[in-house]
Order: sequence, then C-alpha cells, then structure tokens
Amino acid sequence: MVRTNPERRQALLDASIEVLARDGARGLTFRAVDKEAGVPAGTASNYFANRDDLLVQVGHRYYERLIPGDEVIAQSRQRQTRESMTGLMTEVVERVTDFRTGYLAILELRLEATRRPELQDLLTERVRADLDFNIANYRESGLPGGEDAVVLLYLALNWLILDRLTLPGIFDEKRAADLVRIAVERAIPGHA
Repeated sequence: MVRTNPERRQALLDASIEVLARDGARGLTFRAVDKEAGVPAGTASNYFANRDDLLVQVGHRYYERLIPGDEVIAQSRQRQTRESMTGLMTEVVERVTDFRTGYLAILELRLEATRRPELQDLLTERVRADLDFNIANYRESGLPGGEDAVVLLYLALNWLILDRLTLPGIFDEKRAADLVRIAVERAIPGHA
C-alpha cells in the first residue's frame, strides 16, 4: 500500500538522493533510505512499489529541486546579450554545483538508465523537455546562433559541472567562471 503523506515522501526521496550520491545505485536499498531519512524500517517500502519505482521517483525529485527561482525564469525570458547570457549560465552552473549530491545522484541514475528502460524514458523525456524549453527561450532572446548554441552550452557546462564535482582540483571557482564566459562567447556567434 502506497502512503500519501507528501512531506514524508519528499523526505524519503531526498534521502534517496543522498544515498545514491554517497553509496551509488547498488547502495540504494529501502533499508538505506529509511536509515538516511531517520524513519522506521519498512517506511520506504510503504511509499514505493519497488526499487524501479523509487529510482524513477528520485529522477523526478532531482528535477523538482533544481527548478530555478521566479527571478531567474523571468530573466531568462527577457531579451539577452552575451553578458546577460553569461550571467544566466553562471547561475545554472552554481545552482547545479551547489546541489552536489543531486548531481552525483543523477549521474548514478543515468548509468542505471542504461539497464532500466522506464528510467531511461523518464530521463530522456526530461532532458529533451529542458533542451526544448531552453531552445525556445533562446530563440526569443534575440541572440544569434539558434539551437546549436544552446546544445553546445548544455554539453560544455554539464562537463564543467561534472569536473567541478568529481575532480574539484582541476578547475577552481574563478577558472570555472572564466570557462562559462568563454563557452558563451564561443557558442554565440558575432557581437551580440
């Protein structure tokens, strides 16, 4: 029987993110989630039908927690310059990097998705929706470069985030900020 307490469900999903980041996908068990959430043994199994269900729900929760604030969304819908786009991209890198365990958990989910079609479908759908949203906003921004600029920034900045979180000695915060600026300058053609 699935419980309906939304706060408890979110706490279990947040605990799952922490377990995934710390112990990897193999360490994600209902028992480990219960322990991380500080709830009685057996609680997670009351909220999720099975481990696959838990993995899919963790994927949803990760994206819920990364939703930018209203100010950032409003700023992204305004006419952009290279400088304002650099600011937006810097905000994205900082927001994702600040949610270290979430990013590490989503990497675990991506690896699991190679073996779990439902999880792969969820992640593919979510990333495609994010790219489509960002492409649409970019088209409205007035900047040149179109879809390719968005995709190049997506690829470059995701790898920068990965390096910052898994090998933090490679790029310090200042160098990472410089690389964001350089990526925007190179992805967006001309003198926008």
